[in-house]
Amino acid sequence: MAYTITDRDTGDLDARSFFNTTAGSILPGLVLAALIAAASFGLRLIPGVGVLSPLIIAILIGMAFHNLIGTPAIAKPGVSFSLKRVLRAGIVLLGLQLTAQQVIAVGGVGVALIIVTLLATFAFTTWLGRALRVDAGLTQLIAAGSSICGASAVIATNTVTRARDEDVAYAVACVTIFGSLSMVLMPLVGGLLNTGPHAFGLWTGTSIHEVAQVVAAAYARGQESGEFGTIAKLTRVMMLAPMVLMLGAAAASRLRKQGGDSSRAAPPVPWFVLGFVAMVGLASTGWVPEVTAPFTTGTTQFLLATALAAMGLETDMRKLAAEGLRPALLGAGAWIFISLFSLGLVLMLA
Repeated sequence: MAYTITDRDTGDLDARSFFNTTAGSILPGLVLAALIAAASFGLRLIPGVGVLSPLIIAILIGMAFHNLIGTPAIAKPGVSFSLKRVLRAGIVLLGLQLTAQQVIAVGGVGVALIIVTLLATFAFTTWLGRALRVDAGLTQLIAAGSSICGASAVIATNTVTRARDEDVAYAVACVTIFGSLSMVLMPLVGGLLNTGPHAFGLWTGTSIHEVAQVVAAAYARGQESGEFGTIAKLTRVMMLAPMVLMLGAAAASRLRKQGGDSSRAAPPVPWFVLGFVAMVGLASTGWVPEVTAPFTTGTTQFLLATALAAMGLETDMRKLAAEGLRPALLGAGAWIFISLFSLGLVLMLA
């Protein structure tokens, strides 16, 4: 008996073909980015390298691969997928590391200090970027990375600013370099000023860019300062959601003004931020078993490292060099401002 192909069979075949084609096109680039992310975790086992976040190592490896070897054309769909979907998944899971109880532990004065420092730093960096004639998109990325949480804030902010990959790489480089300087210098300054563990932890958590850098600096002056610095920093990370939402609303407003037709101006609504907030709420309920924390934290870091590896795989060093020194001066200015501004507030209020 002959088999006749029906419309249903054809539909199933088309669905399988579409899935196979899509998955097949994404897989090479996704695997390449994931391998680089895995290598970034492995390299942290080398003495001295562990002070760097795997996110930073991942983008550096990706950039080296792209500029020395070249990203294969077959990998580009998967690289693009990693930059969008994998990134958003990582940011959503980041919310599981934060709870409302941590904010309460920082106290009203501490939270107010963090918010004031964040807003002042973002405003100052935006002003300085205009004064230095740095591109507005790059300025926002450096402002977000300096005022909130380093590389994670840079890549989250880029979902609404939609800057070039070279701008993202430059901003990540700025927060890495200056955050690392804080990691080394702040314990020395804290010792000279004889700041208490609470005050020193609050200063590091309020001003240093990356979580890993805060941990290294805060614990350098003891267990108490280390724990409080980490909690203060995670409270600051929680500000990522409202900041990205505000930047998204501002971008949507600009689109409406430029297009003249609000119905045609597609506002870049970062829905993944709502997922981030939902995860914070879930973590705050206490329903998430503590035993899962290492797994969720590791998964989050791996997803974000994969996204940054993909970003490195699309970053041309020649275009990065073409940015010149003005963005670096902007990053330095933001770093000096947040360090001194937060120290002044801590000494007055903490």
